[in-house]
Amino acid sequence: MTGTGGGTRHWAPGDQILWRYRDHAPGLQGQFHICRPVTVVQDTDELLAVWMAPGTECVRPVLADGRPVHQEPLATRYTAARTTERSQWFGSGVLKLARPGEPWSVWLFWERGWRFKNWYVNLEEPRVRWSGGIDSADHFLDISVHPDRSWRWLDEDEFAEAQRVGLMDGEQAGRVREAGSAAVGVIKAWGWPFSDGWEAWRPDPRWPVPALPADWDRTPAHMPS
Repeated sequence: MTGTGGGTRHWAPGDQILWRYRDHAPGLQGQFHICRPVTVVQDTDELLAVWMAPGTECVRPVLADGRPVHQEPLATRYTAARTTERSQWFGSGVLKLARPGEPWSVWLFWERGWRFKNWYVNLEEPRVRWSGGIDSADHFLDISVHPDRSWRWLDEDEFAEAQRVGLMDGEQAGRVREAGSAAVGVIKAWGWPFSDGWEAWRPDPRWPVPALPADWDRTPAHMPS
């Protein structure tokens, strides 16, 4: 990681870091339940871009009996007992783009053969940096954006259920909706990053797939963003 005159420390292209999310579920609040090793594409005062390669070993939440979370009925999805497991990211890789202080990140997905599929706007807490990566908390609500510039909300039912069971109060939900509306404004104006050509980007073939460290859930000392 390198420093700048303003004190912000940046990673170099090719550096390997962790992209993590904290849990909201009762009894697990604040604990990390998602961890994805990624390779830095670009890191500046304006943008962090990272690549998650196919086959990357990640950590994901699962139900206590090992079933995927989405198999639990919505009414108990956020109250059923959970744990985490290590699993591989299958399919195409994902390019993630995030700007400091912005309450969302934008992910790019491709089909096989690098046919661009869509952008995915993940509403989340502005990311906090530490020496080994960034931490955030997911806000349930998302937006899918397609090459023809059409878009749609995703997971509105999960967003509503999270409020119903008390994982998010009305004030926070209002802030998330405001963030979503701001993101929709960017989409309608076809602003960054949709107009920036990232869909033509390709990873350096020399980059190895990052390994998932044994202490992936360590609590770090955070640094200024």
